[in-house]
Amino acid sequence: RIMNGKRIAMALAIALVSLTPTAARADVLLTPFAGITFGGSGDSTGSFGAALGFMGAGIFGVEAEVAYTPSFFDSADFEFIDSDNAVSVMGNLILGAPIGGTEGKGVRPYATVGVGMLKTNVNSSNPLFGNVSNTDFGVNAGAGVMAFFSDHVGIRGDMRYFRALTDPQEDNEFDIDFGGLHFWRGYVGLTFKF
Repeated sequence: RIMNGKRIAMALAIALVSLTPTAARADVLLTPFAGITFGGSGDSTGSFGAALGFMGAGIFGVEAEVAYTPSFFDSADFEFIDSDNAVSVMGNLILGAPIGGTEGKGVRPYATVGVGMLKTNVNSSNPLFGNVSNTDFGVNAGAGVMAFFSDHVGIRGDMRYFRALTDPQEDNEFDIDFGGLHFWRGYVGLTFKF
């Protein structure tokens, strides 16, 4: 009887474990990219960076992205600028439908929106201007597509709009408005899926 009780308990434990939902499978996506920043506050210039994301078998995912844009402003128009750059660091939500499934070859168009930091630097050897650095809270939104050739390698195209957010009145109230810094960025990159 003791043996039968242990067998029944073991069978019940196995049945309960088999009935519990399995953890959702999440793909880790690493995308080094190169592209162009254009429109708005900056000059049309090259940009590069990387995105690290997690996509589930469904349509939802998250991503952290860092991009660096040298010569962001049009330095040719300002002789006093020796060098300048812009850096964006964003955390994004992704909504993407896997067409063809999540295994092997497939396509995943997506939309994305996120928040983070936009930082600009302007360096000048002219003592009247010196070095100016500015960091703003920022937002971005865009869309793109990932196309996978195999289980682990694909290509990604992405277009996003970035905008700084500021406090229009420096008082003790919490006000948010769009800042002057804004630009578009398009890129292409290889995506590695783990």
